[in-house]
Amino acid sequence: MITPLMLTGRSTDHLVTLSGQHRLQFNATKAFLALQQQATKAGFKLMPASSFRDFNRQLAIWNGKFEGSRPVLDAQSQPIDIHTLSEGERCIAILKWSALPGASRHHWGTEIDIYDPFRLPAGQSLQLEPWEYEDGGYFAELNEWLTENMSAYDFYRPFTHKESNIAYEPWHISYWPLSHEASLAYTPDILKSVLEEENIYGKQWLLANLDEIFARYIVLPE
Repeated sequence: MITPLMLTGRSTDHLVTLSGQHRLQFNATKAFLALQQQATKAGFKLMPASSFRDFNRQLAIWNGKFEGSRPVLDAQSQPIDIHTLSEGERCIAILKWSALPGASRHHWGTEIDIYDPFRLPAGQSLQLEPWEYEDGGYFAELNEWLTENMSAYDFYRPFTHKESNIAYEPWHISYWPLSHEASLAYTPDILKSVLEEENIYGKQWLLANLDEIFARYIVLPE
């Protein structure tokens, strides 16, 4: 059973090694390796760009964006001047692309950001932006192949719903049997405790708007 500490990225007891520094839950690892093998047969080098991310890593991303030391993008992937925004506006802008520390699905050990290093042009760094995966992008064919094949291995894309307030992320796949379990276990009280206990920038606004934040950015259609 997944615990609140596992759900919030403050425990790694639920994880095994996928490859290198990448970690997932055991069944998610088995499923991804099987999907990876099938992708190889289809001519793709399916690799993780990101998998489990702990609380401290997510905290550094969030606080860096909040204070302006990391870029914040709008819905069209264009930079925003975060210093012109109020506390609440900053939080909403960051939530478009980045999860709250303690509320990232990457804490669960069920989520993988994928790419194909062999299709990335020499000298080009991976951006993890939609254009790379859409028609004409480096990974468009891989994206199409995943659409047709990943459900056979119980993977799906959680960030592709038009009604969602979170940006479109075609690179992000989720192992549904375990991520669904985690989503049911994650409650507003768990998020509240993280906000109260940790040094998360913007926490007062976030606590004051907890119910709205949870409904708009934590609960996702499946």
